[in-house]
Amino acid sequence: MRSLLMRYATPSIIGLFLVSLVTGTALFFHVGPSAFHGIHEWLSMVLILGFALHVWRNWRPMLAYMKGKPLAVSLVVSLLLSAVFFLPGRSEGGPPVFGLAAQVMAHSATEVAPALGTTPDALIARLTAAGYTVGGPDQPLAEIASASGRSTMDLAATLISSAR
Repeated sequence: MRSLLMRYATPSIIGLFLVSLVTGTALFFHVGPSAFHGIHEWLSMVLILGFALHVWRNWRPMLAYMKGKPLAVSLVVSLLLSAVFFLPGRSEGGPPVFGLAAQVMAHSATEVAPALGTTPDALIARLTAAGYTVGGPDQPLAEIASASGRSTMDLAATLISSAR
């Protein structure tokens, strides 16, 4: 069993990294199927196991890296690049379009329908036809998505497709 794990440690890292690379890039550019989000999150968790096996398999060479400057420099640079996202105004809401979407989802069908060129009743009918549970015309769209067991991104896709 140990030899099997050792044999597949590095290939699993390569395969899972490629999956993470493709799905992460697609998520960054907001393209591809919605399944990419779940794939990216869950298989990145599996990547941790592959990484641990890879470190275990290559422990002696890893010790050599730990004694040198390049690993320390790389870790400090990575930490500093990550810290940028904690600066005020950088992480609050992400890109402006996400902030706008969150604001729209905080409003009801009654308030959003005119912006989509429809009536509240027609918008509610479209949401109901798409399988959403609507409690009333004044219920916030985010609550409608949550009550229906769906994400606000799914609801936004329904709103956009029904507005075309």
